[in-house]
Amino acid sequence: MNRKVIFWASIALLLFYGAWYGYARLPIINGYASKMMCSCVFVSERSPEDILATDLNFSLIKYASPEVDYDRKTVTSTVWGLGAETSVYQEGLGCTLVADSKQPPALEQAISVWPDRPDTLMWPVGDFLGRGKPYPALKKVMDKAFQKEKKTRAVLVTRGDELIWEQYAEGFDENTRLLGWSMTKSITSALIGILVGDGQLDIHAPAPVADWQSDQRKNITLNHLLQMSSGLDWVEDYGDISSATTMLYASSDMGKFASNVPLAHKPGRVWYYSSGTSNILTKIIYETLGDQRAYYQFARKRLFNPCGMRSMVLEPDASGNFVGSSYSFATTRDWARFGLLYLNDGIFNGERILPEGWVDYSRQAAKSADGEYGAQWWLNESLHFLPDCPADVYFADGFQGQRVWVIPSHDLVVVRLGLSSGEDFDFNEFLSGVLKAVAQDN
Repeated sequence: MNRKVIFWASIALLLFYGAWYGYARLPIINGYASKMMCSCVFVSERSPEDILATDLNFSLIKYASPEVDYDRKTVTSTVWGLGAETSVYQEGLGCTLVADSKQPPALEQAISVWPDRPDTLMWPVGDFLGRGKPYPALKKVMDKAFQKEKKTRAVLVTRGDELIWEQYAEGFDENTRLLGWSMTKSITSALIGILVGDGQLDIHAPAPVADWQSDQRKNITLNHLLQMSSGLDWVEDYGDISSATTMLYASSDMGKFASNVPLAHKPGRVWYYSSGTSNILTKIIYETLGDQRAYYQFARKRLFNPCGMRSMVLEPDASGNFVGSSYSFATTRDWARFGLLYLNDGIFNGERILPEGWVDYSRQAAKSADGEYGAQWWLNESLHFLPDCPADVYFADGFQGQRVWVIPSHDLVVVRLGLSSGEDFDFNEFLSGVLKAVAQDN
């Protein structure tokens, strides 16, 4: 009798735990599914069927049922009818997860994109390409990179300012905006750099966060934030409920959420990768510029338009702040243009966009990062990530295999976008293969 009681009690306990485990994660599951479906449908212009079969077909996310409302331009996701989360599309600004707010603010893109007719202008400012030469060795590298199991969606290679290779998987092309995930952090760094060049921010001064001024967080500088060395108590774990997932999928003001966490270490002493710091940085940009209209004009007017990045979309949270850690969409060509800006020391088409010295600063390793991270850019100084590639490689890195590699010693920018884990795709083999092939084809 006792054994039966224990058995059924154990079953009940397991069922209770399973129900609790799933219910507690509903905001993350539905928030992720709603936001991803919304952006991929309305920003990338892909079909819901394809998105469900690929981008949302993993882990607990595959149990979500996101419903697209094309008239209202919203997506609402539930799991078996539970835990509804809604994302809203707004022209020029992509999709916003409503999260814990009732609805996102009415936002508008305040400045038109440029160039107006990119097909009439030569690359890299526009999209008119000259007649290229064959690259047989490079083709062999690409044939392997685009094997189905590699899950590559796009690759683009530039040498100098010349586009020498561009290739897309079926269903994607040069007009498809693709999600950069954490490559957005490198864009955030560029925006901070422009304000530093304007004299509006100082990387060595205490970060201008009002709530920090009455405690030890007042010692955190912009440099600490840029180099992921703030010392803030943060957990960057996407497999469970954590600081990162709560911020992205259950918070309407991500910058405020991230800045509210306490200090765990003395600033500058410990390096820890934190998406929260990038959203603190975009919040600082917002407050420095003073109002929403100036904020939305700033990125478009000072960075995207001068670099011909007409497709780039930075998506805001429900407070109106750009999600500088994670949410940017652009065509592969525009991701390459961003890389070219850095390859050319912050100059694009003869115009200085980033202040002199900012690219060098971005490539300086944080003291406690073992040569692997600079100012929102990853580094290859230690050869840990790319042992068969030059030590001067630095790169923007996003979830599921998004990369913009800048290789100064070879005068190359290489963009690779896809839906891969580290097991699906060998980045070291690919990039080293590209470098060897370009040299061979020359």
